[in-house]
Parts: sequence; structure tokens; C-alpha cells
Amino acid sequence: MFKSKAPKNDTEVALNVAEVVRSEVAQIVEPPAPRAEPTTHAGTRSCIGSGMSIVGNIECNGPAQVFGRIKGELRASDLLIGDGAQIEGGVIAQDVTVCGRVKGTVRGVHVKLQNGGAMEGDIFHRSLSIEENAQFEGSSRRVENPTDLSSNVDAKGPQKEDMQSSALAPYLQRVEAPASTDWSKSAAEPKH
Repeated sequence: MFKSKAPKNDTEVALNVAEVVRSEVAQIVEPPAPRAEPTTHAGTRSCIGSGMSIVGNIECNGPAQVFGRIKGELRASDLLIGDGAQIEGGVIAQDVTVCGRVKGTVRGVHVKLQNGGAMEGDIFHRSLSIEENAQFEGSSRRVENPTDLSSNVDAKGPQKEDMQSSALAPYLQRVEAPASTDWSKSAAEPKH
């Protein structure tokens, strides 16, 4: 009356078990799908070690760490200037963290001077944080696009063109007497 759904012999059982195991192993062994966005691992950072000294400009397409000495301009997407590092020159990166010493201009969207870090020069930034025991000698200026060099941002104040269009222009321009005016004693005396 009742029909059993159990396999009829041992070979059918072995085939069914083999099929189940094969499908399970395929799911485990199959490599995961690649991620759409790139990941940043510590191994993908460019690094200038503590025993290294470079004279010249450096451009890194990704993040970088500096523990050595650089004399020149340094560009990276994110930059960590480590403890003991010394940079003399310009620094341009989206995120700049200074734990070592920098003498020059720093341009970064987010700039952090951390405990023990020292900076001498100008900082152009969108956000700036300075920890308690960091040293900063220079000027800082908040700008919308600090890494964009085409805007030619200068920390020395308004340029001549800016001063002429300013509401304070009459007060900022130097007043000079006309060259034809004679201020001699005879000109100052009333005539009879």
C-alpha cells in the first residue's frame, strides 16, 4: 500500500550522497565575488622609511606614510608624516596628519597636527585640528579647495585686484600727492 521513497539499493544511496557533498563543496570552494569598490590595506600604502632621505619631488597616486627625510614637494591622496619624519617643502594631500616635522606649505582638506608634531609654515585647509602638545608657527587659512593650485591662494592677504574691488579700497590704497603740486614757501604765502 505504501510506497517508500527510500533508495532501492546502496549504489543509489552513494550517488545521492556524492551529489549532495559535491554541491556543498562547490559552495565552499567557490571564490567570493570581487568587491565593487577598492579597499585600502596597510600593504597598499607607499612608505618612506626612517633610514631614507630623498631630495626631489614625490607624487603618489594613493596613500603614503613618511618616516624619513624629504626635501621637496610631496603629493599623495592621504598622507601620514610619522614620528621622526622631517619634510622641508610643500605638502599636498586630501588628509594630512603631522606627527613629525614639516617646514613649508601644507595644503589639505583635513589637516591634523598631532601630539609631538611640529609645523613651520602656512596651512591651507578646509578643517584644521591642533592637539595640545603640537607646535605650529605660521599662518592658517580656511579655503574651499585647498588642494586646487589653480585657485592660487596666497596667505599674504588680499591681492591688488581684490583691494581695488573692496569697499575698503580708498583706505587701502596709498595716497600720493600729484607731482605738479609745488609746496614751496612762496606758493604757501598769500599774495597781496
